[in-house]
Amino acid sequence: MQLPRGATVAVADGVILHLYRNAGDEVHPKLTALPPAALAPAHGGGEHHASSANPDHGQQREDGFAAATVAWLNEQALAGKIDQILIIAAPKTLGEMRRHYHKALEGKLVGELAKDLTGHAIHDIEAAILHA
Repeated sequence: MQLPRGATVAVADGVILHLYRNAGDEVHPKLTALPPAALAPAHGGGEHHASSANPDHGQQREDGFAAATVAWLNEQALAGKIDQILIIAAPKTLGEMRRHYHKALEGKLVGELAKDLTGHAIHDIEAAILHA
């Protein structure tokens, strides 16, 4: 995958969000860490109740974190603070995040990767982008 210079990269799972900017070129990404986002607390990913369909409160918390992450990304996109973004998230988290994308954020998406890379080094994230 080619990642435009200056693009924001959000790497998330159900409890962690890391933000980066591509300081390299499209073919050779060089990610630099950005300050952490100030996420507003969110309650679950909607009307979830613990049941066989939604088994536990841990999943509700992860869905809430995904929703809060996207709410912040939506605000940044609407304010013009994000021009292009690649979202890398654990598969379940990415699925929940997609439910909350604003059209402004969707219009700035340059790609998505369904991988959990939150605990990985920057060079591992860069390699995953190159091979996507």
